[in-house]
Amino acid sequence: MRRAAMAASATAMAVLLAACGSAKQSGGSGGDSGKKKSSSDAITVGLLLPENKTARYEALDRPLITKRIADLTDGKGKVVYENAQQDATTQTQQMSTLITRKVDVIILDSVDSKSIASSVQKAKDAGIPVVAYDRLADGPVDAYTSFDNTEVGRVQANALVKQLGSKAKSGKIVMMNGAITDPNAKLFKNGALPILQKATSIGKQYDTQDWDPNNANANMAAAIQALGKNNIVGVYSANDDMAGAIIQAMKSAGIDPEKVPVTGQDSTLTGVQRILAGTQFMSVYKSYPQEAAIAGQLAVALAQGKSVDSIAPDSSNSDTTKNVPTKIVPVVALTKSNIKDTVLKDKIYKLSDICTPTYAAACKANGLQ
Repeated sequence: MRRAAMAASATAMAVLLAACGSAKQSGGSGGDSGKKKSSSDAITVGLLLPENKTARYEALDRPLITKRIADLTDGKGKVVYENAQQDATTQTQQMSTLITRKVDVIILDSVDSKSIASSVQKAKDAGIPVVAYDRLADGPVDAYTSFDNTEVGRVQANALVKQLGSKAKSGKIVMMNGAITDPNAKLFKNGALPILQKATSIGKQYDTQDWDPNNANANMAAAIQALGKNNIVGVYSANDDMAGAIIQAMKSAGIDPEKVPVTGQDSTLTGVQRILAGTQFMSVYKSYPQEAAIAGQLAVALAQGKSVDSIAPDSSNSDTTKNVPTKIVPVVALTKSNIKDTVLKDKIYKLSDICTPTYAAACKANGLQ
């Protein structure tokens, strides 16, 4: 895992250095949306993020993307930001507003990948390229960057099975998936489910509406009621925010989360602190600085009418669009053992952010001082 984290950081540095490199003029995949572009740095980028209940969007994605665009345009690029608050209709309206404003490019992290397709088409018709960020939206998007989301599920499931060891067959696990409107949630599940089905018994499984921790808490309480607190040996939680709510439900029912491992994803600050304290077993570290850097680079290139072939050399297929230029960012399983080599090394958090007085003893015990 240490080598994987270092490789991810090295790749991120390569991406940042590559930003200043030249790009070919449009004519290949990406960037040819019909709107006449120029090489001017005075561009306007629309940034649409899906919700703010998950801490990463406001704390990391928004400022990282905004800074990246400023760096690539000598401070002349402008970002128009909106958050949909997990409402697909709101995001459709936000797309319409950006199209009316005639922004140069849109970075879109969709609430509902299917319902937004018509808005993506309208942007295309208006000559405004769209970068699908983190989630591959339907419609004629021009480029896409994300993580290997099926691999995220596999990383979570393999870590949980390994941690359970001989206990895997002695009881039931609860599987708390994300929202069905999020295509990534389906990919996480697709990666995890075969591994979990083979190694253990899934007692209850939920698709958590809106990724809402309150819904995850209620679902976990229902699972405990149905299965019995002594029969649950582990919990697959698709992300850290839900993991926190699940752990609360476990504690309320008298289940010790240090003995019943809970997975997560996103390496949120509270998630990292729970991992140090032992109440959450693991998370998945995804290099948001790298993902944001790529998104900003794609957006600037498309706004300036340049090809993105060298930035996004791979391809992805949505239900509506084939061969979308794509750049996939690697992921790393995060446990107590590699906090230094992931979130601290990449400066996602400062040591003082993690090691507050409440977690000072846990930090000391794990060599974080």
